[in-house]
Amino acid sequence: MKLRRGSARAAAGLGLAAVVLCQLGPKAEAHLATKVIVKAVTGFLNNSNPKKPLTLSLHGWTGTGKNFVSKIITESIYKDGLNSKYVHQFVSTLHFPHLQNITQYKDQLQMWIRGNVSACGRSIFIFDEMDKMHAGLIDSIKPFLDYYDELDGVSYRKAIFIFLSNAGAEKITEVALDFWRKGKRREDLQLKDVEATVSVSVFNNKNSGFWHSSLIDRNLIDYFVPFLPLEYKHVKMCIRVELESRSYVVDEEIVTRVADEMTYFPKEERIYSDKGCKTVYTKLDFYYDL
Repeated sequence: MKLRRGSARAAAGLGLAAVVLCQLGPKAEAHLATKVIVKAVTGFLNNSNPKKPLTLSLHGWTGTGKNFVSKIITESIYKDGLNSKYVHQFVSTLHFPHLQNITQYKDQLQMWIRGNVSACGRSIFIFDEMDKMHAGLIDSIKPFLDYYDELDGVSYRKAIFIFLSNAGAEKITEVALDFWRKGKRREDLQLKDVEATVSVSVFNNKNSGFWHSSLIDRNLIDYFVPFLPLEYKHVKMCIRVELESRSYVVDEEIVTRVADEMTYFPKEERIYSDKGCKTVYTKLDFYYDL
């Protein structure tokens, strides 16, 4: 098992915080996500006897950093990051596409988790596109997330489960926009201002894999982590970081032109990028002969 030097604990504390803050770059502006994830993962890795697996549900619009944060978490624990054999990714539309096969998917998912946690108690499972998952499927893993010492001789208490979803993004935006309209600072938003709203929203969303899910009903998700929508200034930061990563001199004229080409919402205020930083990279290709 290729854990970071000094075991998983070496990834905790300031080490993980530094990794998240430095690598997240412009998306560190999603300060709520950064603070919550650093504390949650650090505390979990430092606990030698957790009562249950760590379960995080990351919510926000596309391009706000959910997948990137998942990557950082895995890299802070395993040398090979997402490529580690102890990290397992599921994409709803790829791995669970057909509603008529949901019973088969449930059995396969349980077997996969059971087998991999038996091989490595610190396994990490990432479920992407939870908003596209068939309702009821994710409830099949409820026993693995619950407060059991062991199930059939296997302990799941040191495993990590991460759910990624666009569901709840509207509510996150509503709260952020309300703060903005009241003249409050984005940085003053607290988890308590958003978390309950997001959990209720995804629980009652029929198009969400968490619709009436027992994982929410039984309080088995430890944190609903909101990723705030990115503003114009954050998009420009993304562009600068991408230029630097390509070893280009940062041309502020190009930075502004690319940022101006992005689309923003609401229509009147045009505050938030509707694609976050997701298309920044391809838009830059237009200005450079790569």
